[in-house]
Amino acid sequence: MVTRAQLLKELEPGLNAIFGEEYNGYENEHLPLFDVESSNRAFEEEVLFPGFGAAAEKAEGQGVTYADTGESWIARYSHKTIALAFAITEEAIEDNLYDSLSKRLTKFLARSMAHTKQVDAANIYNRAFNSSYAGGDGVELCDTGHPLVNGGTLSNRLNPDADLSETSLESAIIAISKWTDDKGIPQSIGVKSLHIPTDSSFVAERILKSPLRVETADNDINAMYSMSSVPGGWMVNHRFTDTDAWFLRTDCPNGMKHFERKSVSSKMEGDFETGNVRYKSRERYSFGWSDWRGVYGSQGA
Repeated sequence: MVTRAQLLKELEPGLNAIFGEEYNGYENEHLPLFDVESSNRAFEEEVLFPGFGAAAEKAEGQGVTYADTGESWIARYSHKTIALAFAITEEAIEDNLYDSLSKRLTKFLARSMAHTKQVDAANIYNRAFNSSYAGGDGVELCDTGHPLVNGGTLSNRLNPDADLSETSLESAIIAISKWTDDKGIPQSIGVKSLHIPTDSSFVAERILKSPLRVETADNDINAMYSMSSVPGGWMVNHRFTDTDAWFLRTDCPNGMKHFERKSVSSKMEGDFETGNVRYKSRERYSFGWSDWRGVYGSQGA
């Protein structure tokens, strides 16, 4: 409840400026991290269907081999609701604070709502190496042993973990090029972009933009630069909490996903008994992943 007691300076003559609302924020940094889809259900589910493996040789005069397949594990997206509200007292409205105050507070309301959504999105990556946050296949997003339907495993995590460098980035790109589907058939999955905390921005710029190799006296070309191995370049997310973790997003379909159940909306209403005016902002969404092949990560050294 915003009362006149909290706004004494605005009631006094001689106030020159009110500051704190003019900052430029880091907005919509979740968009490069996820593919966005809409939802009209309480939750969304996506299921893995692995298909068949390699064909078997048919001996002359013998029958064909019948393969077995079916649905595998399920990825579930449970939407969460975020909401924030404030109220202005009738007395504050009467003392001519309504116009300036409502405009200012709704701006702060929008800032808080946007920040919360960005944190929720970044936390999918912040928890990528935490076994307490498992995906549909039972392991964390970035793991060295994602179980496959054919009984094997695949990794989307650098082993051992290493800080961002030319060598570690090359190893990650090569590993992605060797990925198969759940039946062991090689798949063409390409790298889209590199996502980093702000601490790694200068390193990323040198690695991806230098025509020649960095931190070496050799006159070799920078292969990642000449081959455009990371065509989308690098992007900073200011809500990443690990200062040396980094991620490669791939073009794998149905990988990292953001479902929008209800876009952000705001309402205002007056209260008959008190005369106060109330404001509320609300949004409903979910972040997560279906196919872990949508990302490759390293927790850093």
